[in-house]
Parts: sequence; C-alpha cells; structure tokens
Amino acid sequence: MNTADLGLPVAVPSTALFTDQYELTMLQAALRSGTADRRSVFEVFTRRLPEGRRYGVVAGTGRVLDAVENFHFDETILGFLRERAILDGPTLDWLADFRFRGDIWGYPEGEVYFPGSPIMRVEGTFAEAVLLETVILSILNHDSAVAAAASRMSVAAGARPLMEMGARRTHELAAVAASRAAYVGGFHTTSDLAAGFRYNIPTVGTSAHAFTLLHDTERDAFTAQVQTLGGGTTLLVDTFDVTEAVRTAVEVAGPDLGAVRIDSGDLLLIAHRVRQQLDELGATKTKIVVTSDLDEYAIASLAAAPVDAYGVGTQLVTGSGHPTCSMVYKLVARADSDAPGAPLRPVAKKSMGAKTSVGGRKWAARRLDEHGVAEAEIVGTGPVPPELTDHQLQVPLVSAGTVVAREPLDAARDRHFAARSGLPLSATQLSRGEPVLPTEYI
Repeated sequence: MNTADLGLPVAVPSTALFTDQYELTMLQAALRSGTADRRSVFEVFTRRLPEGRRYGVVAGTGRVLDAVENFHFDETILGFLRERAILDGPTLDWLADFRFRGDIWGYPEGEVYFPGSPIMRVEGTFAEAVLLETVILSILNHDSAVAAAASRMSVAAGARPLMEMGARRTHELAAVAASRAAYVGGFHTTSDLAAGFRYNIPTVGTSAHAFTLLHDTERDAFTAQVQTLGGGTTLLVDTFDVTEAVRTAVEVAGPDLGAVRIDSGDLLLIAHRVRQQLDELGATKTKIVVTSDLDEYAIASLAAAPVDAYGVGTQLVTGSGHPTCSMVYKLVARADSDAPGAPLRPVAKKSMGAKTSVGGRKWAARRLDEHGVAEAEIVGTGPVPPELTDHQLQVPLVSAGTVVAREPLDAARDRHFAARSGLPLSATQLSRGEPVLPTEYI
C-alpha cells in the first residue's frame, strides 16, 4: 500500500530524466532513419546470479509501474534538453507528447527468478520502449538485490522478527526503496519514517547511545525513556557496562520491561549472559534485540542464542555484498517495418564472450515434480506445452499504456514466501552453491 491508497498527498515528479543520454540520442537517430515506429520487444533478465546465490527475488515492480506512469517530458525538462543541445527540434517535439502506450508483462513482485528468466518484457514501438531501459534497470537491479539479501536473512532468522535499520548507510532515496524491498523479502519493520509514510510499512525506533550520553547517569537516561515511552520500550544496554545496565534497566522499568538491545561485542556470549541475568531479576518476558553489522551468516550463527529480534542495516541495504543483480534490458525481437501487423523476428546480440543473449519473445513457466516442488525454470519462444499452461510466470503489468497490476505491498511479500517455500530445500542453504533450479530453453 502506498500513501495514495491512504488518501494522503504524494508528489509524483516526472521520471523522464532518470535515464542515460544515449536512450534519447538513439531515439533521435531512429526518428531520422524511419525505424522509430517498428514494433519491438525488450526483455529484462540476468545471465547469472551473484556468486553463490541459489535464487533471486523480483522486487521493485510496483516502483517500475509508478516510474512508467510518470515518464513524461514537461516544459522544464524539454528546456534543459534544448539548452544543452542534446536533441534536435523534431525529437523534442516528439517527446513533448510522449506517454508509454505499449504493453509490459513480467514476473509478479516477490516471485523468485533464475539465470535467463525473462523477468520483464516491454513491448511497443522501438522509440517508446527504448526510453524506459535505464529507469527500469535502475529500479529492478537495486530493489531485487536488497530483497534477495532480505530473503536470505529471513531464512536465517526463522520466526524471529527482522528490523530494517539501514537508512544512514545509503542514499536517502535509496533508503526508502531498500526498506520497501526488504519488506518484500521478509523483514517486518523499518526505522525509516519516509518508507513508513510512503509504503505503510510498520516503523520502529527508541533511542541511541547519544541519548544515554546526554544524561548525567545511565539511570537518568533509562528513567527519561521509560517515563516517555512506557515500560514496554527497548533500552540500549551496551553504552558502558552491560551487566550494570541490565540491572538498572529492570530496576527502572520493572520486570515487565519490553526489551533490551545489544549493539556491540560478542553477541552470542552476551545474549546468553543477559538472558540469564534477566531471568534471575524476574524479567522473564523481557526480549533481547541484537544489532551491530549483522548479515545472514551472523544471524544464522545466533540461531541457538536467546535472541528475540534482529536489527540489520549496512549489509541489507548493500545487498549483503551484492548491491546489483546485473540485470540487462535487451532487444529480443522487432518488426521489419512499421506497417501494422508486421511480423516480429528474433534478434540477439552474438558478440564474443559471455555477453550473448537468446532472441525471440519469450514465455516462462516453472515445472514441478510429483510432489509439487519446483524442479526447473522453462523458457520458450514457441507454443507453451499444455502441461505448463497453468504454471506460467509472467502476468500483464501494463496494457496499452495503462497500469493493470497494482497491488498492496503485502501481496508481494506473501507471494515471495509462497514462491520460496515451493523451491527445493537446498534453496535455503546459506552455503555457496549453484542456482537451485536449472533454466531450460525450449
């Protein structure tokens, strides 16, 4: 859900300049050569998953729909392009009336993907489809990277809640997108209020070490926080001596203290000691929250520790070592003319090395074994085999320029849990390995 769903005002600036200059210069050249109106098909895919990853997560689809809907050239933007002499007059005139009027199909948000999966397919004239390349890749590469990291952390955390706390570790706008992607991937809350406002994600937050240091004593700081936020608050106990802080926290808030947070040190050892101390003090229901540069491996190492929730920042918003998914946007089919109904023919890059692609407008389906577990990602260009008809992955997102697939963010989150649970068990292993499903072309 976004703020528009809540009836709140939202600024929707044009996304037209979230692009590379060569998208516009290609447009100008195509207009001059008479090829701009040829029907074309572009596809988004990745040739490989980040090293060691077993699956990818599609995230950012809802943001892509917003970007496509708001991709237009107002007078200010046209003036900038004119002043810089980036484009000629006829091209600027063409852009003045631009709206994407084609079709977009894609894997629904939250779905998993594999090398070669046609995650998104953009169909229209060459002119209108080529303009969307950069903004689509920018969103999908970032959001899918964060969602994949979040999914792995969600697996490692099991039933324990995850809090996204990475706003201070990335660009302020990227932080909002990262919060959204993390929620799709399995996180429960965010500390970023802009993300809470924009996407209705539950928000959390209490205090930092600075609040403790502001006061003359740790007791004074805890007292002020409890008097303000109530006994159910979370007190940060590692500013000085953890043992003394836990004792003071229970004395101030009572045995019904909500939680204590540990942000440094040997988290495994300290969590066990703190749990024992809390129980001895009668605070048996007080939870333990840990933070401090966690990633999926650190979370997994704490599985046997008496930890109740995790807060993750840097590693999450940077994709846990893989800040992009290396997705590309390639022309895979085009008509030989701009005549209505001109048939499409496959095209593909055939350069040396790994940067090749498979031509043709593709469909995708997931083949299941006799137990209903996924066993292969099937990608084809011809008729869909009858046995795969009900297992196709792409859905309509934009039809004739109109968005047709808006949905609440929770729908994408639920879809991801369902898709992940339908993979072989080895998908949830954190050890390095090959993609859990092979991609088969037919």
